[in-house]
Amino acid sequence: MNTMKTEFGTDVWLIEGDEVRMYGIPFRTRMTAVRLSDGSVWLHSPVALTPERHTAVVEIGSLHHIICPNAFHHLFAGDWQQAAPEAQLWGAPGLAKKRPDLSFAGTLGDIPPAAWASEIDQFILRGSHILPEAVFFHRASRTLILTDVIQNHEPERDNWFWCWVKRLNNIAAPNGGVPRDLRLTMRDKAALKKSVNHLLSWDFDKVVLSHGRCLTENAHNHIAQAFAWVTN
Repeated sequence: MNTMKTEFGTDVWLIEGDEVRMYGIPFRTRMTAVRLSDGSVWLHSPVALTPERHTAVVEIGSLHHIICPNAFHHLFAGDWQQAAPEAQLWGAPGLAKKRPDLSFAGTLGDIPPAAWASEIDQFILRGSHILPEAVFFHRASRTLILTDVIQNHEPERDNWFWCWVKRLNNIAAPNGGVPRDLRLTMRDKAALKKSVNHLLSWDFDKVVLSHGRCLTENAHNHIAQAFAWVTN
């Protein structure tokens, strides 16, 4: 298994996960580790736990916060919590009810908990009745951290058929955006527009994506263009 950890910005690391399938479509996965000023680790969207990935996180610091940013990205949170019993688990709205087997410290909302409020901003990107998502902005590295709302799948990782499917779904690099199937669930346009304007008010110049190629150049404009159908 090829586990890769790369430094993405000041105190931000990307750790690659396995390929998974949703509705048969192959997805590469990724989690993000942020080292907070107290030396602890804030772990976003945990991928499957392996000894190599656990070591990669421990090398950064002591795992204190495990983030489940939406209703889909929670499958491996319990394994990581067992590996780091001192870590607190934070879930998107409604996730505690969906996963009563997990012990959540709190629900993610529009105000970040005190543990990371001075370093990471957050709010719930609303508009979809299926998949509201907690989005984050790490100030020191000027990094926006997203999960499913924007995807940018690398065509070189797929065969021609999946490349075609992903292009149709608006999630193929280098011009990936909001998946068309997710966009169909975004029925509250007023709430979505308010959320997008909030997102674009952040001064980010890089974007971490859970699925596909992250954005390191012209990132703010890329996100603005991806949501132009909402804001124009």
